[in-house]
Amino acid sequence: MQPDESRTVYDGELIDVTLERWGEHEREIVEHPGAVAIVAVDGEERVTLVRQLREPARKELLELPAGTLEEGEEPLATARRELAEETGQTGGEWRELAAFYTTPGFCRERMHLFVAEGVEPGEARQQDDEAISLVAVPVAELRALVPDLEDAKTIAGLLLYLETRDRHG
Repeated sequence: MQPDESRTVYDGELIDVTLERWGEHEREIVEHPGAVAIVAVDGEERVTLVRQLREPARKELLELPAGTLEEGEEPLATARRELAEETGQTGGEWRELAAFYTTPGFCRERMHLFVAEGVEPGEARQQDDEAISLVAVPVAELRALVPDLEDAKTIAGLLLYLETRDRHG
């Protein structure tokens, strides 16, 4: 399906906004390059989460490590890079759990969710604008943690991981 008319009304660093006309209706759509999120499980059966300030939420949130796709970069390469930058973790066995639209009512962001099992610790290389603290959560405690989380990708990622782990593990 295609709109009757489309034009960019905002051209930003990370996102653009497109105004589309579908018959009698106009829609403002956030254009986003896509993103990745990673359920990183270490050799001690702990999942690494990151706590960071999210300015739009006006508070720190506990989340899966995640990041935005660079132009021309494959999602798995982005996921490996983001995990190493944010947590220092590398290696492990990787697989894609899912890909989904984060907020399809107004945004074209598609997120690729990966699990990396058996990751090795290392030195994080966070960007200057990132103030991230790491939180290691035992896999056995994840299900109890989920109701307290406020980040959708993290809730979805942990539940999908637990579901596939229960089925295959």
